[in-house]
Amino acid sequence: MSTEQTPPDPQLPPFPVSELEAHLGFWLRRVSNQVSARFTRQVEAHGVSVSDWVALRRLYPDAQVSPAALVESLGMTKGAISKVIDRLEARGLAARARRGDDRRHQHVTLTDDGRALVITLAQLADENDAHFFGHLPPDTHDALLTTLRELSATHGLVAVPIH
Repeated sequence: MSTEQTPPDPQLPPFPVSELEAHLGFWLRRVSNQVSARFTRQVEAHGVSVSDWVALRRLYPDAQVSPAALVESLGMTKGAISKVIDRLEARGLAARARRGDDRRHQHVTLTDDGRALVITLAQLADENDAHFFGHLPPDTHDALLTTLRELSATHGLVAVPIH
């Protein structure tokens, strides 16, 4: 009988490798991808992107918001906000107006068509949430929401998800 031990395989770590499905991040991503993809398809069927929707919702109901305030509240770059506003203006969903005589100071408001679209898209967002989370008992739903908000706060996650 040999007492020699086989040396450890240098290709394997000296600790157990966790299963993919053992991670909360895996399950969050699996659900998040599906929730986001379904809503993206619904929003795009109305001719806007998710980033357009987020900006429209920030402007609802009657806000006059500066592009700089949108940058700050949505966590997007100036260039990205400018492109979103351009798209919304081109579709007649929002309008830019100057503040006084200074061309650099402007604000953005929703048009009547923009307000109507926000109402439609908000209903789709509610339906999407109900589709994925409506089966949860209220206490489970509330606990999940509380947990996700706490995780966001703990990690300083403030950017509005637009992808």
